[in-house]
Amino acid sequence: MKFDPKFWEELKAKNNIAEVIGGYLPLTKRGGQYWACCPFHHEKTPSFAIKEDDGYYHCFGCGASGDVVKFVQNMESTDFITAVKILADRAKIKVPEGEFDDEKAAEFKRKKDVILKILLETARFYLGNLYGGDPRADRHLNYIQKRRISPSVAKKFGLGASLDYESLPRHLSSLGFLKSDLLESGAVTEDRRGNLSDALAGRLIFPIINAMDEVVAFGGRDMDGKSYAKYKNTRETPVFNKRKNLYNVNLLKKLKREQKIDEVIMVEGYMDAISLYQAGFKNVVASMGTSLTKEQARLVKRYCDKVLISYDGDFAGQSADLRGLEILKTEDITVRVVPLPDGKDPDDVAKESPEAYRRCLEAAIPLIDYKLSAVEKNYDLNKSDEKRMYVAEALKVVREAESESEKEDLLKRVRDKTGITYQSLERDLNNLPELVKTPPRQAREAEEGADKFTRAARFILAAKLFSAPYAKGFDIDSVSFSDATHKAIAQYIAACETRGEKLRPSDLFDVLNQDSPEFNAILELNLSDKLTGAVAERFFSDSVSALKSETLSEKIRTLTEDFSKETDVKRRQEIAAKIAEYTRALKRRG
Repeated sequence: MKFDPKFWEELKAKNNIAEVIGGYLPLTKRGGQYWACCPFHHEKTPSFAIKEDDGYYHCFGCGASGDVVKFVQNMESTDFITAVKILADRAKIKVPEGEFDDEKAAEFKRKKDVILKILLETARFYLGNLYGGDPRADRHLNYIQKRRISPSVAKKFGLGASLDYESLPRHLSSLGFLKSDLLESGAVTEDRRGNLSDALAGRLIFPIINAMDEVVAFGGRDMDGKSYAKYKNTRETPVFNKRKNLYNVNLLKKLKREQKIDEVIMVEGYMDAISLYQAGFKNVVASMGTSLTKEQARLVKRYCDKVLISYDGDFAGQSADLRGLEILKTEDITVRVVPLPDGKDPDDVAKESPEAYRRCLEAAIPLIDYKLSAVEKNYDLNKSDEKRMYVAEALKVVREAESESEKEDLLKRVRDKTGITYQSLERDLNNLPELVKTPPRQAREAEEGADKFTRAARFILAAKLFSAPYAKGFDIDSVSFSDATHKAIAQYIAACETRGEKLRPSDLFDVLNQDSPEFNAILELNLSDKLTGAVAERFFSDSVSALKSETLSEKIRTLTEDFSKETDVKRRQEIAAKIAEYTRALKRRG
């Protein structure tokens, strides 16, 4: 959403970023800028820098960046509009109606708004089906009762019933929604004859609600036992990406507003989340049956940086699960795994006794201990060859330990399991190749593809964005950028210069993805003072030359491909002439 520039300027002018962040964190001024321990990952040495004059923050540890609005948005675990309202209240100014840039943006907003309306009406329709007295809903109600979910909790989660294929699309069409919008919502599908049908026909319905309390999708459980998939979700849409959502995150957000959340319980499925919530464990979310993603990890970290993984009791050792847990760890989340009796899931244990499940939570083990246990499940230690394979794998896990005392404790466990002496295990551990430390996520992403042209593009954009004196007068349109983030920044710079407006780097946080590695790499050039001095001026000149040469080379490569495909003689001559022109220009550049 784009606000009137005057309001935006006033909002940021009256909400000094250092003062706002200082209301949340203790700040120290050093080297002309403020520093703090990052609130988005655990650290003891401050690496969170606040660039007061330019209106943004950046963490050198985890890569988090943003302006004052994004900081409030993340700290309050809220959406963009609410963060703006918080800052407007702080500054005692009124929030104007939002306006959109162009037709494309307006159309995208219209489509999202329509889809959200369709999904909300769909949720209401399903809810009405469940409690409307239709005998076809009896099996849905019986299943809810069988799973011992109370009516109040069922309504809190918005559970509903699909009764057939036809009634939902018929109902939505009667409300005036267009066929194209209904299909894009994911709630309905179309057969070969063009007929619309309920995408989750016959199933028990679980609305998926995001952190803004918007229904964005649905999950459905088969009631007949005939489907190849017991659970099924509606497809991805402009408002729903499964990788970026967690089930029950809306109620988790409300819980955070009421109290401090010390830990978040993460389960696999809808029913596990609902059962635990009913049993009193309201700090629960579900990954909806998929391997965890970095987007889900970052989402849960908004609420707490400690996660208790509570999957089914027999999931240990599955490679996909282990990769998911590692993703949480790489996002600086403390991970502990909840042991459950084999063959049981959280729902089973919580129904037996909430206290029994609480004991399971208290017995949660660190990720490295879980990984060691998972390795053991893959081998029969009574067989000598499998015992040796277990030792080899176990030592690789032990090597990951963060302290010598932890390594000693884990080695003793391997000794006790195998009967091999501690001294022998320690020698084998020390003979393993050194474990290469993985760089922080943001640094790792920023390094990918950082060839000389990427570095040149970053430097040119940073020099222009932060008004380096040697970049004054340089026309940003005279070079081409291939990276989407670079293009967006260049367009912003060009637009500001055309209108004679001051460049405000913090404005780009409204345009770019908050986790953009390229944008963060450009910000770091300014924060680390690499843009000043004679060396920087020479590098800027070299970067411009390199990028102009690469632009010509890319044109030649593209035309050469066109030439090889073209069959028209006249057109081939025109392409050849262009290739020759660009080749001469490239040679002149040296």
